[in-house]
Formats: sequence, C-alpha cells, structure tokens
Amino acid sequence: MNPTLHTAAVAALETALNRTLELAPGSLAELEQLSDCVFALHCTAPPLDIYLQPGGDGFRLMGLYDGPVTTSVRGEASDFTELATATDPTSMLINGQLQLEGDSGPLIELQKILATLDMDWEAPLVATLGDVGGHQVARMLRSLFSWGRHATDSLTRQLDEFIHEEARLTPPRLELEDFYRDVQELGQRVERLQSRTSRLRQRLQKVRA
Repeated sequence: MNPTLHTAAVAALETALNRTLELAPGSLAELEQLSDCVFALHCTAPPLDIYLQPGGDGFRLMGLYDGPVTTSVRGEASDFTELATATDPTSMLINGQLQLEGDSGPLIELQKILATLDMDWEAPLVATLGDVGGHQVARMLRSLFSWGRHATDSLTRQLDEFIHEEARLTPPRLELEDFYRDVQELGQRVERLQSRTSRLRQRLQKVRA
C-alpha cells in the first residue's frame, strides 16, 4: 500500500474512533486498564498494518511500531470475515487461517470495549483508501471487534481451556489447585515439626541444666 495512503487511513481511523469514544466516556476508564498494551493488526490482503495503543484519553493508532506487542492478529480480510460469520468463532480463531500471537486476555478485554461502541469503521477508510480497499479493511475491523458481542464469555472460557488443556502451555486449573493444596499442607506440617523440635530443644536444655 502507498505509504501516504496508509498513514492517512490510520490517522482518519484514529480520529473517528476517538470521536466515537467521546460519546461513551465510561469506556475511557476501561481503556485505562489496557494502557500498557499494544495490539497489532496485520491485514495481508489488502495489505495494512495497524497498531492500537489504548489509554485513558482514547486510542493512539500507528502504522509503524518497533516496541513490544501484547497481542498480534494476522490474516487476510476474508479470514476476519469468516471469523465474524462462523458458527463457532472460537474454533475459527484457534484453528482457522488467522494467526494469533501473544496474550489473548487483553485482546478479549479490548474486544469487549469496542463491541459496545457504535463505530462506523467504513466511512474514514473509504475516504482514504477508496471503495474497494476501504470496504475490505472496514469489514476486517468490524468482524474482529463486533463478532464476539454475545460470545466473549464463551471465547474466554474456550481459549482458557485451549491454553490449559490442548496447548498445555500451563498446567490445568485443577492440577494447580491440587498443587497449591499440597504445598499448603506441607507448610502446615513443617510448622508443626518446627514447633515440636523447639519444644524438644527446650526439654533437653532443662535436662542438661
């Protein structure tokens, strides 16, 4: 994509998004909780990179960013559309063509916030990218941030199950609970043993005296 058009599209989208946020001031407090996060959206067809940085005063959108990224989503505009129309969006996100990298939790929180906004994604993009490109990218953004309005709880649960059970990136929750319980019981046994040892020492001291 022409760098000038890219920059203009990102700037127009940032302006439109922050104007929409002015009508939903409650969302700003929620965005403040994500102020340390940066989200990368990489659309490969049509090519467009957008980095979103939330904050208490709104969004900062960038076309280029060299710092650490919290969550990255990559795919074609059609892949995002498939996500929005899938009967099982979570399965599509996990097993489809979209590539999700990083921490999914903050992305889910961001999606919840943006799903409540009455955002016109298309107007600022069509004005800068033209009818075809603007429409495709707008559909991508609309799909990513609106499909889960009624499914975020399910998404959170299923992603959590995927991370714990299928990917085995962390131990299952029940295993963690059993582990913490065993550690607590071990700590209590150590305390009792230390107490008995202390009493025995006191008795030995008295006998020697």
